[in-house]
Amino acid sequence: MSIERERTITTILTLLISHAITFFVYLIFCKELKSHPLITSCMPIKSIRLKSIEGRRYIDLNEKPRQIRIDHNSTITRFSASTDKSATVEFQYTASYGAIGVIRMEGSLTYEEKDARKVAETWTKSRKMPDEVAGKIHTAIMHACVPEAVFIAKDLTLPPPIPLPQINIGKKPSPKSGPEVA
Repeated sequence: MSIERERTITTILTLLISHAITFFVYLIFCKELKSHPLITSCMPIKSIRLKSIEGRRYIDLNEKPRQIRIDHNSTITRFSASTDKSATVEFQYTASYGAIGVIRMEGSLTYEEKDARKVAETWTKSRKMPDEVAGKIHTAIMHACVPEAVFIAKDLTLPPPIPLPQINIGKKPSPKSGPEVA
């Protein structure tokens, strides 16, 4: 098989796999987490709604930067109790491509747990919350925003904000790469 044909096949397979992964991630972490019972049964996050989405490419399409660093950040901007067991959390998500571009999203989520009011009051006073709660909230934000950012990045001709799998055709796996059996 010619090298050119191998490259073409590799490119096609990479695109197919990346689109399949993106589609799968998008289906699971759609705009509202409450639509997927496997996620909401174990998490106190009941819904996520995006209020605004902004994407911007700073450099011309013809300019090819040598190296791109993509930084993700999620920030809680407001945490207010709705009831004793429910709170509304407003957030911002940013995928920064440095001097190349940026993707920003703002939204809100519903946090339902028996300590929701207490956590909201603590956050309002000190801008801090228990690590376990913060982990669940920021994970939910990333799960909702990163798949959206993949689609926005594609539209802006930016690299996806998550690494996509690489396909190597014709290379034999090393003998050490198999599962370890005791």
